Amino acid sequence: MAIISQVYALCSCGERKIIDIYKSINVAENPQLKEKLKDGTLFLWECPHCGKVNLAKYDTLYHDPEAKIMLWLLQNDADSTQMQAISAHTRAMGGYKLRRVENTGALIEKVLIFDAGLDDVAVEMCKWVTKQEMCAKIGDEAKINEVLSRNFHFFKIEENEGAKYLIFSFPEGGKMHACSIGWNVYEDAQGIIARNEALSVPEGFAQIDSRWLNEIIRG
Repeated sequence: MAIISQVYALCSCGERKIIDIYKSINVAENPQLKEKLKDGTLFLWECPHCGKVNLAKYDTLYHDPEAKIMLWLLQNDADSTQMQAISAHTRAMGGYKLRRVENTGALIEKVLIFDAGLDDVAVEMCKWVTKQEMCAKIGDEAKINEVLSRNFHFFKIEENEGAKYLIFSFPEGGKMHACSIGWNVYEDAQGIIARNEALSVPEGFAQIDSRWLNEIIRG
């Protein structure tokens, strides 16, 4: 079941509004919340005074019991005792994917990745490889740093004339852009992961992101 609390949210105009925040979400019991999470509306609220749409930043535990997935959005340090207890409980149930994320965008991306049947470690590897290939074609150091800092987010799988692609989005110049990555890159990433024990997912609520991958690659 969903655990809902009500809190005061403050708009930049100074107006305060009571909003609902979801401490936990079970999408088997509340499938409509999954759709609201995927389109981002679960974390948005509109100011009744100025009409501005604001982002509500709060922690939540996303649970999909049918897919055996738990995603914990934690923006600050977690209660280690609670985290260990939940990890032990899910281990007893067997086969759960446990992940920790730090922001709503990362949470949405994880849901999209697992809904598409993808491995999130391989997806992170695809991002890294794509950035390296982009940088290899650039001579300007400032531009290289800009490419490396791009925040790629998985969006969807797309098929075109029999070929399969992973579509990623990223912000640049105040606009959202998209790039496609061939399915062969994803398959190559899976092969690298299978051969490299260092790329195994740690136990518990692992934070699998570009920072985690970069630390492994740098050794």
